[in-house]
This record gives sequence, structure tokens and C-alpha cells, in this order.
Amino acid sequence: MPRKGMRSFFFSSPKRTATTANMAPSSPRITFSEYLIENDVSAAEEIITKWDIDSSPYAKITSLFYDNRGEAMEFIKSVSNLQHAMQVYVSADSSSEKIIRAQSLMQTAMKRLEKEFYQILAANRDYLDPESMSERSSSNTTVSSISDIEDDFASEDDVQIAGNSIQEVERVSSMVMSDLRAIAECMIQSGYGKECVRIYKIVRKSIVDEGLYRLGFARMSSHQLQKLDWESLEHKIKVWLHAVKIASRTLFTGERILCDHVFDTSGNIKESCFSEIAKEAAVNLFAFAESVTKCKKSPEKMFRFLDMYDAIAELWPDIESTFSYETTSAVRIQAVNALIKIGESVRAMIADFETTIQKDSSKSPVPGGGLHPLTRYVMNYVSFLADYNGILVDILADWPLPVKTPPMVALISDDSSSFSSENPFYPSTVRLAWIILVLLCKLDGKAELHKDVPLAYLFLLNNLQYVITKVKNCNLRLILGEDWITKHEEKVRAYVANYERQAWQKVQMALPDDPAGQQLSSDKVKEGFRRFNLEFEEAYRRHSGWLVPDRKLRDDIKISLARKIVPKYREFYAKYRMTLRNERGLEVTVRFLPEDLENYLSDLFHGDDVLGSSTPLHQPGRRSQ
Repeated sequence: MPRKGMRSFFFSSPKRTATTANMAPSSPRITFSEYLIENDVSAAEEIITKWDIDSSPYAKITSLFYDNRGEAMEFIKSVSNLQHAMQVYVSADSSSEKIIRAQSLMQTAMKRLEKEFYQILAANRDYLDPESMSERSSSNTTVSSISDIEDDFASEDDVQIAGNSIQEVERVSSMVMSDLRAIAECMIQSGYGKECVRIYKIVRKSIVDEGLYRLGFARMSSHQLQKLDWESLEHKIKVWLHAVKIASRTLFTGERILCDHVFDTSGNIKESCFSEIAKEAAVNLFAFAESVTKCKKSPEKMFRFLDMYDAIAELWPDIESTFSYETTSAVRIQAVNALIKIGESVRAMIADFETTIQKDSSKSPVPGGGLHPLTRYVMNYVSFLADYNGILVDILADWPLPVKTPPMVALISDDSSSFSSENPFYPSTVRLAWIILVLLCKLDGKAELHKDVPLAYLFLLNNLQYVITKVKNCNLRLILGEDWITKHEEKVRAYVANYERQAWQKVQMALPDDPAGQQLSSDKVKEGFRRFNLEFEEAYRRHSGWLVPDRKLRDDIKISLARKIVPKYREFYAKYRMTLRNERGLEVTVRFLPEDLENYLSDLFHGDDVLGSSTPLHQPGRRSQ
């Protein structure tokens, strides 16, 4: 080929160049990645426009996620692709018409998702209720639920139906939560997190507030509570006790679980949401307990205070876990403050209770040496306190006893010598033992109201026995221990011995002893019988109206007396009755058979209701010979 031809092949003339330029495409060439982005935007435009709220009446009233969940997921994916395309456009040319088009599509998509988010939250309240949420945190929810149903339903078909129903609820609940999370993540990534959060807070806060309302809890100021009478306040406390347990373990916990799930990708958002939804309601709930402590207190109200303390203490792990965020620390602080104030109130009421015992001014002796009303009152009260031993240990820790006088110091030291400070119950053990000791000291003073010394001992042994029986039959036994019981049972035996010696010693010594190896004269025998008759009748009449309420103790005392009196009388009677067989007026001299003594002794200690002091000793069926 000629050289000129070669040149004309490689180098076009100006005229040819112009012609070629006129034949070239008018738009610049695009890369493959740009082509893909354009496809994504076009696909997003198609589906977003289809579901544009303002595009058609159908799109406005229907739900994308309810109508076609598969298409809903495609919608979410398209929005994500659109967001990626916008980032590429911005990096290339921030003033591009493509950006304006994409922004318009994004706004349309966000309006749709806002609507969907609200509709899902509002329409699925039953599937998003806090109880369902809190139960989802347990891996055994379905199993335990079906087990509960088996207790209530008779047939296997019913159990199967109920089990299927539970599984369906859980399936729908899981699906709804998944949809909410997908929408939330999409809106947040697209820069519309505030709109999403605003809708979530409005809907869910109303559910929390409504939940507390349905539980019967309504916020009341300290001033309002102080105006209530005790019956009304106690009712409020009962309602609160029910509400605080459900709210802490179900309402707030379920809300935290749902919030953490929906906004799982953003720690700040889920903390902010939960805090705004639940913090105020929770603070008000626990503030109630603190407000109650500002009301007028008395020992009779203590158990409701202990119930409140117990509820918060038991719920503390749930409170600490659910309100673990820094922005919800006010809830934890309020719960702790409530515990502190309740503890202070309980200590004050216990101190008042001790003062009430010490100041009891009743001056009337108890008829028959029976139980003093103060004994019943105090021991019933203390036995109820023992039921709260677990929390009393915390409340009473580091609270010194009010021991002011040396005698009381010695008494409490002796009474608590068997208590080890290593005992986990030590604070409550010492305090409850102290209260009982205060009672026993008060009873010692009241025993002096009985001018008859044997009756004073009977009064002491009756009341101490009642105390011991109460201790044995409730949690006090575990708290005070067996050593305490043993020590006080020894005191009862000492009181019994003192009573028998003071009341029946003259009867025991009435019969004369035989001279060594000799028989008593007839006159001494008659004198012995007359003296015994006089002392026994006197003792019997004196004590026939006295009382020993404890059946076993009553029988023990009667058996003890019979052993001390009857054998000696039977021996004397058997030895000398023949000596007097020819005496005139023998029935007057020998008034009792040995069996008669046992019968009379068996009638003792039932009180005036059973056998009054005016009852004659000689009754039908009881003969002298």
C-alpha cells in the first residue's frame, strides 16, 4: 500500500473527523457499576411509587406488610439500594438531578414506612403485650405454658388446640417484631431515625401508662396519701403490691425486651426510647412506697411496710437488670431510697412496739393466773414478725439494742448467750429475743399484782409456757434456736416447783411420820387425818378456780402433785384405818379415800368455768370409806 494511503488510514481529514463526530452518541458512556445503580434506582422508583400513599386510595388505606410481606421485604431492600445510590451520587456531583430524584423517592418511601411502622405497632398490641415479651426471654415459655394448660383441660384434643394456639401467637409475635426491626433499621440507616423513634415512643408509652392504670395504680402525692384513713391506705398498698410485681417482671421487662429488639442496631436509640417510655412511670411506682413512709405510723401498720420492703427487695434483680441504662438510673435510685425509708420506718415502729410493752399500765391481776392479754398480743405480733425474718436481717443489721440499765444488760446477755454472731439470722435473732425479754420482764412485774404467792408463780409459768409454745410453732423456733427453748423450759419447771412448794407443801407435811419401829397412837392418827383434811381442803378450795390453759402442762402438774401427795396418804390410810374402825364419827375424821384425792386433783386448773371455788369437796360417787 502506498505511503499516502497508510497515512490517510490512520489520520482522518478535518472533514471526515467532523462527519464522524456527528455520527457519535450524544450522551457519555457509563460504567457497569453506574448501570447497576441506575437499575437499582429504577427498581426502587417502581415499587416506591406503587406504594406511594398519595398515589392511590388503595395505597393509602392498605398495609404493605399485611398485604404482601414478601413485597414488603423487597420494598425495604429497594430503599436500602436507593440510599446507597444517593451516597454515590453525592460523592460524584452533589447538585445532580439524580440526587433530587432519589431524595424525592426517599421521602415518599419514608412516609410509607412511617405509616407501616405505626400501623404495625397499633394493630398488633396483643402480640406485642409486655407479658408476651417478658415470657419470650425464657427458653421454656412454650413448654411451661402448655404444662399449665394441661392442668386446666381434660382432653388431649384441648391440650393440642391450646398448644397450637400458643405457637401461633408466638409465630405472629415473632413476625411482627421482625417487621418492626426491619423498618426501624431501614429508617435509621436512611437518616429518618427521629421520625421512627417519635412514633415508637408515642405508641409504647401509652401502652405502659395504660398497663399501670389497668393494674389499678394511680400516682398520688405524699400529701394525698396522708389524708387517707388507714383502711383506705392499706387498700392502696395492697393494690400497689400487686401492681409492682407485675409491672417489674412483665410490663417494664417486656418493654425493655421489645425496645432492645426493635432498635438492636443502635445502642443510643434503644436506651433513649426505653428511658422515655418507662422511666417516669417506674419512678412514680416506686416513689409510692417512699411516700407511704411519710404517713402516720403505728406498730399495727408494720406488716404492710414489711410487705412493701419484701416486694422491692425480691424484685431488685429485675429492677437492676431492666433499668440498667445510665439514663434510667433514677429508677434504681428511687427503689433503693424506698427500701431505706421503709427500713427506717420499720425500725421506728419496732421501737414504738417495745415502748408500748414497757408502758403497759394494766393493774388488774389475771383471774386464775391465766394468760395476760399482753402476752397474747406480743407473741402473736412477734410470730408474725418472724415470718419476715429474711428481710428483718437486713433492716435490723447494725441497729443496737436500747439497753440502758445494768439489770437489762445482764438479762439480755444471759438470754442471748447461745446466739452466735456468725448466725445469718443474728440481727433479727437478738432483736426478737430482746422483745420477748421485754415482755417477760413486764410479766414479772405483773405477777406481783397477785398477792397470793402460789398464784403469782402459776401466772408466770402459764405465760412463759405460752411464749415457749408460740416459739415452737412458728419461725421463731428456727430464729431463736433449741438452746433458747431449752433454757426457758427449765424456767417453767422452776416455776412449777416453786408453785408446788408454796401451794401444797403444807398438805404434804400434814401427815405425821411414824416413830422408828412404833405405831402412832389413836389420838395422833386422828390428829393427822384432821390436819390433812384441813390442809387439803384449804388448798383445793384455793386452787380450784385457778387455771393452766396448756393441756400438757396442766396434766404434768397434776401428775406431779399426785405423786407427791397420794402415795404417802395411801400408805398412812392403809396402815391406820383399822386403828380407827371403831371410832365414832369416822367419816368426819377420815374424809378421803386415796382414790378421792386423785379425783379431786384431776379437777384442778380448769378455771371457774369448769369447777368453781364454791363446789363442795364431797360429791356423789366420792366416799370416805
